[in-house]
Amino acid sequence: MSRSDLLALTPDALAALANRGLVKRAAKDLDAGTAPELTLADGALTAVFPDGATAVLPAEGGLETATCTCGAAGKCRHRVGAVLAYQREHAGAEPAGTEAAPAAPAETATPAVITDDQLRDALGPHALKAAEATRKAGYTARLTWPGPERPAAAELPAATVSFLVPGLGYVHTDATGPARDTAIVLAVWAFREAEPGAATVAVGGANPEETLAATVDLAAQVLLDGAAGADAVLRASLQREAKALTRRRAHWPAGAVNDLIDQLQRYEDRSAAYDPHRLAVLLAEIPARAKAAAHPLGTPAAHVLGSEEADATPLTLVRLTGLGARVGTEGDRRTMELYLAQPETGMVLSIKRDWPIPEDGTVTGAEVASRRLAGCRIGALAAGNTVTEAATRTAARALKLGTGRLAKTQVLPLGLAWNDLPSSLRATDLGALADELGERPPALVRPRVAAESLRVLAVAETEPLGYDPASQRLAAEITGPDGGTALVVVAHTSAAPGALEAAERAFTAGPLAVAGHVHRHRGRLIVEPTAILTADGPVVPDFAPGDDSADLAAAGDAAASEPVSAAIEDAISVCADLAHQGLRRSREPSRVRVEAAASALNRVGLQRAAMDFVHLSKALGNEDEGAKGAAWTAAAVRMLVTAELH
Repeated sequence: MSRSDLLALTPDALAALANRGLVKRAAKDLDAGTAPELTLADGALTAVFPDGATAVLPAEGGLETATCTCGAAGKCRHRVGAVLAYQREHAGAEPAGTEAAPAAPAETATPAVITDDQLRDALGPHALKAAEATRKAGYTARLTWPGPERPAAAELPAATVSFLVPGLGYVHTDATGPARDTAIVLAVWAFREAEPGAATVAVGGANPEETLAATVDLAAQVLLDGAAGADAVLRASLQREAKALTRRRAHWPAGAVNDLIDQLQRYEDRSAAYDPHRLAVLLAEIPARAKAAAHPLGTPAAHVLGSEEADATPLTLVRLTGLGARVGTEGDRRTMELYLAQPETGMVLSIKRDWPIPEDGTVTGAEVASRRLAGCRIGALAAGNTVTEAATRTAARALKLGTGRLAKTQVLPLGLAWNDLPSSLRATDLGALADELGERPPALVRPRVAAESLRVLAVAETEPLGYDPASQRLAAEITGPDGGTALVVVAHTSAAPGALEAAERAFTAGPLAVAGHVHRHRGRLIVEPTAILTADGPVVPDFAPGDDSADLAAAGDAAASEPVSAAIEDAISVCADLAHQGLRRSREPSRVRVEAAASALNRVGLQRAAMDFVHLSKALGNEDEGAKGAAWTAAAVRMLVTAELH
């Protein structure tokens, strides 16, 4: 008999299961003539090496169950060398001068043939129990079906699982610990549920209407009472509901409820960080998600609810690429959000921190950059390549770096690592990127993922447009190598006094690429940069030193105000004021503002939106509280979606 599983392993597959250094070392030893003596008995391969080490690869279980007497804790060159030696011995088995008959084409086995009993034997019952909780909540997967040169793979929300060889013996995933076993089970079930050749599949899921019914009722109560009327009893009910949603794996509604609680608490504390506009968005998001999740032909409910996401996914040795950072102010605290790309999964992960602003001074971006996180300078993390052995990724794509003695994190120079990012993160055709952003579902029902719109834009040409004192913004127009243009806009903030000067120098030098938050406005691609890559290296504008005294090149004439944008913004402001005071407390002045917004929307041609505000005005004049809430929600959702598409 022969070990077909070992023969099917490619050098890339071995490198994924161990690491490329071990593969090179093992191959070098074989080339030097230190080949082991191989014995195959009852399916188990035994390799005795000249240095005295003996590696045994059992008939089942793959490299995970292989043993070696060399004393290495994990994978070693002897285990890898045994595989390579067996492959070389088998390759030389055919007599010289003979030509093997072509093998009949065979159908490549897919993970769908793996049974639950096999999963239980290989991974244990706990893995199936944890996976069943995810299946009950619902999840989706993007599938790659196996081919002659391609292993089967399932891209799950929390991890990517590759079946390098048919079966469970040689599975590679970026998750570790119990999350690894759960991910493998979910991947097998995804292949089992999918039609052969299907690119994506939705698995399991609960009834969305039942999942969010209580949440929608509580949000409606907040809308009726307003920020001032939401007492401690209502906030406690919201906290219980957020925990219940998390248990049911409805992560995105749970996040919205937690943010709603946070806004209500800020108002209670009279914090400057309270934002009526944010309150209105959250009160519109919760019923919007409930309606979208229940729609049979819309976005899959698992995407709308976040039920496919794991609470936390521990990562094995992982390389992260710095994409810059943003520094801001929230109330009396300085905030920082650091962005790191995970090239293997195409995800952008974020790390958030905040510090109190001292009374006798400020904490600027340059000071934040000099502080340390997981033993590394924050500025270096934002503009370098990070390799860490202790990281955890949350459902919302937040990253937690370990800080213990065994939690090793190292930062290396960035170089041209942005060029190696997958096409989902790095755009060379800016026109195509604008189209891609336009095809996304509205933000109200998209995954609540940190930095979801952060991209790296390759730059062929740059035209600095100068600084506009009225808006306190510096702008430049960039052109992509494959076409399309985008407007890069850097806004002045007291938290980052050196940002404008640093960005202007980068624009003048001619950037190679720009990383930043990307959105569309009036059909144009707008970029708020987090980092700019130049020939001299990366620049993080918000971390640049400066005292806000630099002279900047002036921009041309400012663009005239646009009536459609003004009408949309005013209508959203009307909705925010109503949510802040509570629909129960609305009086005649509120109805007058609603009717004025309807007239303004009608004048600029947004007639359906205007009709929503007419219905809202009528509802506010009646005693039917359900009608009031429904009319406000319809108007607010339409205006928020319109603002996003405009």
